[in-house]
Order: sequence, then structure tokens, then C-alpha cells
Amino acid sequence: MLLKSFEVKQEWVDYNSHMNMAYYVLVFDQALEVALEKFNMGESAAKNLNRTTMVVETNTKYLNEVRLGEEVDIQMTYFDHDTKRLHVKMEMIKKGKKEISASMEWISLYIDLSKRKVTEFENEKLEIMDKFIKDNKSNFTSQNLQFTSKLKKII
Repeated sequence: MLLKSFEVKQEWVDYNSHMNMAYYVLVFDQALEVALEKFNMGESAAKNLNRTTMVVETNTKYLNEVRLGEEVDIQMTYFDHDTKRLHVKMEMIKKGKKEISASMEWISLYIDLSKRKVTEFENEKLEIMDKFIKDNKSNFTSQNLQFTSKLKKII
């Protein structure tokens, strides 16, 4: 599922003439914000509702270099949650070649900013995320995930 597209900027390129590793994280983070806004957990929720997500663990793989001016798409390839956590995986796909340049998987916690503590998702957000998963499940894959044991699912 496409979240956002980017063109590699000059300031993202290092002395090796390819995108510096720090900017991969920036690009994935900006793409995730698109999804978080759909779930009412992005910047506007942080400002207006005092609720947000914070990343606690990541796994990043750099598979094919990306260079100045190249365009990439950020695709969400997996999404799940429990009552307090998000589990997300995205891939960076180089336009034209359709090759995976990088992937990033992470676990985020849902935070009440007024207390700076982990809290449970409101029912409304759980319903939004569950509908999102149901509607997009055919686009997701659970292959090669590192963090599947991190969610605490209620059965």
C-alpha cells in the first residue's frame, strides 16, 4: 500500500554519493505519518488530544543504494496492533527498477502526553485500525518479520 513518494535531495546524500542512512529513517517516518493521521494518532492528535505514538524498537535493512535525484515509493507491507502497540513494516521501492532499496520494521507505543506514559488505544482508534487491516490485509505479508512476538494479543 503506497503511503508517500520522495525524490532524493542533495542534502540527503553523503560523501559516498548515495542517500545517507539517517535519511532513510526520516523518509520512513514521514511516510508513517500519513498512516498515523488516518488513525487519528499523528501530529494533530498529539497537539489536540495529547495522544501520540513513540517508536521503541526498529529493524532497518539497507538493500540497494539510492542516489541523488532517484525517486522512491514507501509502501506499507505489514500493519498490526494490540491494545497499546503498533507493529509496522514498510519498504522503500525504487521507481522504474521496482527493486526494494530498504525496509524498516518497528514497534511503537501509544502515549498519553499529559502523563508521558503508555496508555491503551481508545475504542474508536481500535475500530479504525481493525477496519484498515481488514481492508488492506491482501496487501500485507508477514514474511521475514522480526517483531511478531512483541504484540500481546488477547485471544
